[in-house]
Amino acid sequence: MSSAVCRLAPSPTGAQHLGNARTFLIAYWSARAQNARLILRIEDIDSPRIKPWATEQAITDLRWLGMDWDGDPIIQTERSPLYDQARNQLMDAGRIYPCSCTRRDIEAAASAPHESEASGWTPDAPVYPGTCASWKNGDPLPEDKPFCFRFRMQATPDRFFDRVHGEVACNPIQDIGDFPITRKAESAADCLAAYQLAVVVDDIDAGVTEVVRGDDLILSTFRQLQLYEALGHSPPSHAHVPLVTGTDGRRLAKRHGDTRLSHFREQGMPPETIVRWAAKTSGLCPDSDAAFSDRTLDQIHQQMIDRFDWVRIHRQPTIVDDFGSTTD
Repeated sequence: MSSAVCRLAPSPTGAQHLGNARTFLIAYWSARAQNARLILRIEDIDSPRIKPWATEQAITDLRWLGMDWDGDPIIQTERSPLYDQARNQLMDAGRIYPCSCTRRDIEAAASAPHESEASGWTPDAPVYPGTCASWKNGDPLPEDKPFCFRFRMQATPDRFFDRVHGEVACNPIQDIGDFPITRKAESAADCLAAYQLAVVVDDIDAGVTEVVRGDDLILSTFRQLQLYEALGHSPPSHAHVPLVTGTDGRRLAKRHGDTRLSHFREQGMPPETIVRWAAKTSGLCPDSDAAFSDRTLDQIHQQMIDRFDWVRIHRQPTIVDDFGSTTD
């Protein structure tokens, strides 16, 4: 096994669908092509949105599609001490501050999301106007109202190389702004880690060297790059794969019909059908490969592992109308 470490990281906020499956399969093929250690991490840190049945179903979905991993699953909600330690490190370095602003406060103070003239990005959330940013270590914490801890963004790093999209750049101050690394609570001890901090701490702890995920998370990567730097660690490489969307150009949801993996499994669809579709629509297997349709699940996986190269991965989203009829 090489020194490379990759990860599958489903979030049990609902059922896994075709888009999730393709991203996980690409991550799996890349990991096995590198002879990397592959970990499974259950990203259940967003407790209010977690569905109690979704973790077991996600594991069943991944195994049904022929994927495996090394070691036991890592569960984020069991790792609070690590996140608290990282938060304390950021506090000591002056990189975070308490913020009691409500979403309504931020939306009222921030301008509407707009496309940056410099980078072409539309912010994925209202850019924080800095209302609480004057706080410094030693100042009192907010009283009588809940607060989170917010990370101070800097002007750099403002670019990174993505294995699918090439060099990606943004203006971190203008396009992103300071962001929360904890959820709100009425005391610092009760401010539990939020997604951005948890994933960085987990990747550092596991020694992850490659992150594969959907390209709707590119702006989150800029947030996480600054967290890596503030915590004193080099970031992994990143590959943001195009989304699978409906005909309206939006990522898959209930409005696009039932694209849940559990639905296809219950309907008797063989997993090979989905894995072949993922291989073809990702760009790894040309439609002209007639023999591809006769291969077993293990043979399909081995072929994709043998063929894997990031230069083959498509940069454009795949549009799904009725599954079985897709357009690149």
